[in-house]
Amino acid sequence: MDAEHHRFVIVGAGPGGLQLSYFLQRAGADYVTLEREDAPGGFFRSYPRHRRLISLNKVHTGEKEREIQLRWDWNSLLNDEPDLMFPNYSREYFPHADDLVRYLADFQRVHGLRVRYSTAVERVEKDGAGFVVHTGDQVLRADCLIVATGWGGPHIPDIPGIELATGYEDVPVNGEDFADQRVLVIGKGNSAFETAQALLPYAAVIHLASPSPVRLAWTSKHPGHVRGQYGAFLDSYWFKTLHGVLECTVDRLWREGGGIRAAITYTLADGEQALLDYDAILRCTGFTMDTGLFGDSCRPALTPGGRMPAIRPDFQSADVDGLYFAGTLMQARDFKRASSAFIDGFRYNLRSLTALLLERYEGRPLPVRELPADADVLTGSMLDRVNHSSALWTQFEYLSDAYVLGPDGVVRHYEDLPEDYARERFAAAGLCLTLTLRWGPRDRADVFAIQRHPTPERADECAFLHPVVRAWRHGEPVAEQHLLEDLQARWRDPVRHVEPLRAFLADRLQP
Repeated sequence: MDAEHHRFVIVGAGPGGLQLSYFLQRAGADYVTLEREDAPGGFFRSYPRHRRLISLNKVHTGEKEREIQLRWDWNSLLNDEPDLMFPNYSREYFPHADDLVRYLADFQRVHGLRVRYSTAVERVEKDGAGFVVHTGDQVLRADCLIVATGWGGPHIPDIPGIELATGYEDVPVNGEDFADQRVLVIGKGNSAFETAQALLPYAAVIHLASPSPVRLAWTSKHPGHVRGQYGAFLDSYWFKTLHGVLECTVDRLWREGGGIRAAITYTLADGEQALLDYDAILRCTGFTMDTGLFGDSCRPALTPGGRMPAIRPDFQSADVDGLYFAGTLMQARDFKRASSAFIDGFRYNLRSLTALLLERYEGRPLPVRELPADADVLTGSMLDRVNHSSALWTQFEYLSDAYVLGPDGVVRHYEDLPEDYARERFAAAGLCLTLTLRWGPRDRADVFAIQRHPTPERADECAFLHPVVRAWRHGEPVAEQHLLEDLQARWRDPVRHVEPLRAFLADRLQP
């Protein structure tokens, strides 16, 4: 019997798989989504362990337009059903993970997305231009395979004795279980701080350990770094409670007496070493991709460290043609920078990916709008976009609008393309302008005491998110214009925003 064939096969029905399914279904594309569990969003049924999301749910924005509201709604998937917005499921600023699980189930059901549950993909192979997907007794063929499986399991560091540690996936959520104990938490990310926060009223000593210093989100501007709601633990460090964060490698763990001894080497103390005693070791070192489903014919290259796939600017595997990644597995190109690791970021990536897939596999041109090569018209278009778009807001420094001047003198406007993809795709163009939102310099000594210079000529020194237009000729950068930041994110001022941008564009459009 012939194998079942589909243009697109999606593996995984988490938020990434569901969002892509929605876009492909709305486009009338031939797709099927395979999910090993009996319901969507399996990751969020287990994580975070203490069930409180770090993704914001700002319900009260003062804005009426949904596109603007999405800037601060970090959990909704993009869709045209007004009731399927996450703020209808929770009013909490940091919502409960169970509400997201419920939302994802309703999203699939209401839209009738073609998801096959309890269908585990055991192996995929490359076969000519397409793929063969094995699921138990069934075999499917796909022209294009999109893997949206999310994190496959915990990342376990190579430390002798690490088996003595309890993994984040198994850590008791009741902090009283650690009353009066000395606890070492290996890791300094949000899962480590989430765990330490729960132990804070109970444990005698809590140490968080990793080779690098704590990366705070308010310094890095990245939502995956340590968030402000865990500040109580950092307070406890400086308030001499004996809790602390250690910059060190954990060299070895072993049982001694009634506890566990750790040999460490400090990374910011000229190689000083120490032996420390604990009652419990907790491993909170993040997650890694499961590569077990890939056969040798389509095993994708991974990023350094081997925790996620290496991808091209179009979200395709770096070395396997026709293999794409969706959801949190799309984050390699803006790692620790924009928000591709999270729903509020990858939902826009997936809208762009859908357009690229439809162009490649069905011959549908990328959506484009034609504009005259006029500085006033382009200024109006660009300011409309930065004042309105939630994609450019959320995917700062990554997604861009491209304005490409053709030989016919017409400017073609493409929305929400990765900037490196736009640079590569339009390298042959005499002039390509990319529009993004960007942060200012990140080397501030104190991010809450920044000297401002509110003049258009010094807009490149802005601290807050602000529009930036880059000019490229034949793929090489030739000029850049920053517009002054605005406290309310409204870039309409004639002197501060309109005229500087218009003058810059007029210069670029000169023959």
